Amino acid sequence: MTSADDFILQLLVEKELVPSERVEETRRALQEETEHDMIQRSVVDRLIEDGVVDAGAVTELLADEFGMPMVDPGRLKPTKDALGAISKELVLRYQVFPLSLEGNTLQVAITDPLDVDTIDNLSHVLQLSVEPVVAARKDVDEAIQKFYVEETVESQLSELGEEIGEERSVKLGADLPGVDDETVSEDDAPIIRLVYMIITEAIQRRASDIHMEPLEKRFRVRYRIDGVLHEVENPPKRLQLAMISRLKIMAQISIAEKRIPQDGRIQVKLTDRELDLRVSSLPTEHGESIVMRILDKEGLKLGLPELGFLSDDQATFERIISLPDGIFLVTGPTGSGKTTTLYACLNYINRPDRKIITVEDPVEYQLSGINQVQVRTEVKMTFAAALRAMLRQAPNVIMIGEIRDAETGHIAINASLTGHMVFSTLHTNDAPSAVTRLIDIGVKPFLVSASLRATMAQRLVRRICPNCRESYEPEDREFRALNLTDDAVKSGTFMRGKGCERCSGTGFRGRMGIFEIFVLTEEIESLIYDNTSTQRLRAKARELGMRSMREDGVRKVTNGMTTFEEVLNVTVGDSY
Repeated sequence: MTSADDFILQLLVEKELVPSERVEETRRALQEETEHDMIQRSVVDRLIEDGVVDAGAVTELLADEFGMPMVDPGRLKPTKDALGAISKELVLRYQVFPLSLEGNTLQVAITDPLDVDTIDNLSHVLQLSVEPVVAARKDVDEAIQKFYVEETVESQLSELGEEIGEERSVKLGADLPGVDDETVSEDDAPIIRLVYMIITEAIQRRASDIHMEPLEKRFRVRYRIDGVLHEVENPPKRLQLAMISRLKIMAQISIAEKRIPQDGRIQVKLTDRELDLRVSSLPTEHGESIVMRILDKEGLKLGLPELGFLSDDQATFERIISLPDGIFLVTGPTGSGKTTTLYACLNYINRPDRKIITVEDPVEYQLSGINQVQVRTEVKMTFAAALRAMLRQAPNVIMIGEIRDAETGHIAINASLTGHMVFSTLHTNDAPSAVTRLIDIGVKPFLVSASLRATMAQRLVRRICPNCRESYEPEDREFRALNLTDDAVKSGTFMRGKGCERCSGTGFRGRMGIFEIFVLTEEIESLIYDNTSTQRLRAKARELGMRSMREDGVRKVTNGMTTFEEVLNVTVGDSY
């Protein structure tokens, strides 16, 4: 660990941003990891990754300590002279962003006030006096991406002009995914550039997936951002076939086959980020519909608080996933964040002294230190076959992408009964229904009661944008909609987003989970053994203190984390 790291840690402890005990705990954990994989890591970086301290707070603390001005995200708007004064190569190398050029002085935004070498090197290379100001790393990264790396879809569409093969064709860069310059003609170049711009703009706008839909008279493009679809400027209908063919080539799927669904994958690298795009093509009446799901490995670095847990639920969750054996199921519909939650579980319990194996269809993210198995039905590598083989590998923890049938369910149950901790998912509407679902697919009730430790249902709601949030007084109809008590109304902090540039005027930025945790007790195990109905299981769990998803959502509304509408949209009232 560097002296700079020690200095920052000392500041964090002195300003009471991080407890000294947590610093020492993280330091010891990193030392163990270093002995295991020989990779030296920063304690400060790990604290930020684990959500113990915000990266922006660290930057602001350093700026204040060194008496340097801290620049807001909205002020990262460079002058034309400043952009021309420093090349893209230098900006990416030193991770700085130019703001203004006055005479012989270039003002640049930096992220680390301790990095004096960067300022000296820039001053020497540019032959200018460099005046540093401090900005958060994510804001500098976004500004670099916007002004040095990205073009917009709109500008690319205008550049295409009336004809695809006209003189405005651009020369391709080697960084475009799925492109081989030797096989690309000048006529192809604008199409490739447009497809690339659509992908990069979606990533820049934090989209989770891209929908390209052939309609009767237009070719519609939409981004799903924080769970909501937003339509962007549509390419001309005449480009539909060329764009779909280009995407299928990039995803390495057949462009000749247009009658059946196909799946592929595209890998994209933007500055220091590596992303995978899972591509699905589906034949429709007016052409092939393409959906690209964006898999961002940065999302796996979420700590448990970032998932949306409040402190009491987080303590319960940590206790459950740290058990030595049993089954823990996460339930919910497609797109409710189940996979992200399971990966966060694995990251939390992943230690050098534990062997963790997963079986997935498909493997969406590569996790360091974890053995991941891909299901391949064409060679009879099913969930059940993979599970049987995995048990001979002596794992401590097993993750199954989904329990889909009786065979997989029985093997998972047997694994849990022989000393393994098993994580998996099911498609049910609430947590107690997972018990009924297991019995429905053929697992005996006494086996379910003996092996199941807990189930958790979840939904995703949008977070209020931290940049434009404001307090307000809700109307009575909003209180009635969620049946808020007078005490909750009086003690609550109700917030909403005004809409700003950072949230694209929506008032929301990012999503979090609302949860229903169903923990098995002796009474509930007895009810399951007797093959009791879901309604009775739910009633008993509520009697023992289980909160419904709506109640968890209400707590997050009264804490100013989300809004009434978001909770109402994804939950139903509880009749118990």
